[in-house]
Amino acid sequence: NLEYISANPTGPLHIGHTRWAALGDAMVRLLRATGADVTAEYYINDAGGQVERLGGSVLASLRGEEAPEGGYSGEYVDALAAAVREAHPDILEQPTDEALRLAWDVAYPIQLAAIKGTLDHFHVVFDVWFSERALHDSGAVEQAVERLREQGHVFDREGAIWLRTTDFGDDKDRVLIRANDVPTYFAADAAYYLSKKDRGFDEKIYLLGADHHGYINRLKAIAACAGDDPEHNIEVKIGQLVNIAGERMGKRLGNALYMDDLIEWIGSDAVRYSLARYPADSPLSLDGEEMRRQTNDNPVFYVQYAHARTAGVARLAAEDGVHRADGFDPALLTDETEAALLAALGDHPRVVAQAAHLLEPHRVARYLEDLAARYHKWYDTCRVRPLADEEVTDLHRTRLWLNDATRQVLANGLDLLGVSAPERM
Repeated sequence: NLEYISANPTGPLHIGHTRWAALGDAMVRLLRATGADVTAEYYINDAGGQVERLGGSVLASLRGEEAPEGGYSGEYVDALAAAVREAHPDILEQPTDEALRLAWDVAYPIQLAAIKGTLDHFHVVFDVWFSERALHDSGAVEQAVERLREQGHVFDREGAIWLRTTDFGDDKDRVLIRANDVPTYFAADAAYYLSKKDRGFDEKIYLLGADHHGYINRLKAIAACAGDDPEHNIEVKIGQLVNIAGERMGKRLGNALYMDDLIEWIGSDAVRYSLARYPADSPLSLDGEEMRRQTNDNPVFYVQYAHARTAGVARLAAEDGVHRADGFDPALLTDETEAALLAALGDHPRVVAQAAHLLEPHRVARYLEDLAARYHKWYDTCRVRPLADEEVTDLHRTRLWLNDATRQVLANGLDLLGVSAPERM
């Protein structure tokens, strides 16, 4: 089970979520490519304070007031408010508690649908959308507390119910149920982990943002309290912040850079590739205008152009009567550029396996760039097509095999990163 993004459904996905979307989806693709049975999961934080804050923000917009402290503002909140007003024209006449409920009931599904739509545009697909509210409504949180108590790790103190996570490396024990009988976020985290365990997931992978570093020991402690092995059954990846600068960022978007804006501005392929080619734990500062450039200095263009070039070579070779089926003799590939290209192609399975094992998609991106460089050098040195006065030989045909093998590996690698492999550029 690989869970990533899991943003609160209280606003559009932003640049930080975009990084996890690119990396998380690439990890899913890598794991599946190496034979793993993977479920991609999005945890919807639709319970607790954010419910009230979004509802309160929408209600404030309807009343022409400033958003409440800790609330949300912007054009999307005003759009949600308009939808709420259309669904409930008399909402401002309702008692505040009822008005808040109505605002949330209308705004939440609209905002969640917007998140799903954005991810569709980014070619990110989740197998499961798991609701936190469903954990509370089903009684799973209370059941989780009792299950952990049976394991011997729950104790009562000062009217609250605690989980003894310090036994498993956490810096302090954690409250599950407050003295006022209200469950904490940690209680929901524990119930959610047990849900994954009950659904048969041997390995639970969490991709979390930079501000969640303290969650590592807590989640591992939950795993241990649940009877799992924290070193085998759970893995927590922490991603660092990313900043994308550029002309459009400064002129149009201000300080709020949303995923939709990034896709429209730079393009899905360039955004995904650029974010996937760096380790998750490295802070990033990228130039949006450079990511848009169609030059060999732009890594995504460089790799995609290599693929388009292989497709072009194959098309022109067919016009010249060069067909793979007519002959193949690998002993004819004697040029040093051919040896280098063959070596890179032969390394592809190892790179994919290692990237999947380490959950590091950037290894695939860097491999593709090296492969593209070797292909371009080979292209400049060796001909697949015969000259005007030449006959087609097995050397031309064998080089076509090498060209097409490179094309396949480039396409495979780009697909692992969720990036298209164009045949013409």
